[in-house]
Amino acid sequence: MWRQIKRDIQVVFERDPAARSVLEVILCYPGFHAILLHRIAHFFWCKGFKLLGRVISQLNRFLTGIEIHPGARIGEGLFIDHGMGVVIGETTEIGNNVTLYQGVTLGGTGKEKGKRHPTIGNNVVIGAGAKVLGNICIGDNVKIGAGSVVLRDVPANCTVVGVPGRIVVRNGRRVADAQVSEIDLRHEDLPDPVAEMLLCLQRQIQRLERRIEELEGKCHEPISLQHADGLQGKVRSS
Repeated sequence: MWRQIKRDIQVVFERDPAARSVLEVILCYPGFHAILLHRIAHFFWCKGFKLLGRVISQLNRFLTGIEIHPGARIGEGLFIDHGMGVVIGETTEIGNNVTLYQGVTLGGTGKEKGKRHPTIGNNVVIGAGAKVLGNICIGDNVKIGAGSVVLRDVPANCTVVGVPGRIVVRNGRRVADAQVSEIDLRHEDLPDPVAEMLLCLQRQIQRLERRIEELEGKCHEPISLQHADGLQGKVRSS
């Protein structure tokens, strides 16, 4: 337990340059508070004290604005930045060295029983406001852009953006090992497939406009005298 608490404090310093002291992390970081209370709630949940676990999780939600079901399984090195509005469902499984920003939802779909929430791999970064829904698997070293909605499995070493989420980078920059210092936290600098498609359409429209202008210019060119005489002869014969 103490080793986990020490690790939870350490990841704050590794991923948040605003952290200045251990006392500041303990007193002022809701993400740290949420993880600590969740570990207590999860302990009671696993021991069969389901109601007590839920009560602690609701207290956690009231104090931090972060809702983590006591049944969720969370690995080491989870960092929740700011955290307001983060929701983690009952059957969610989170690997090691995962980073969640504010407004992230790891939720379920429908009313089915059993595994209905996502499984998150190691070294995953999920941007602000992203939604990962259903019993899907997110591979290791995946980046999910802010505001994305992911409804399908994502293989390892990919970048996902958009609604619904689309894979825009595969086997790109990869985390060399499990060291937290290697995690790429730049979740704002991502490709935009919608903008790229609109740009392609704009270029196509410009090409068509130039072609139309060329054809209209040919239609309005003055007719030479030779062609004019030929036209007059045709008119007389007719």
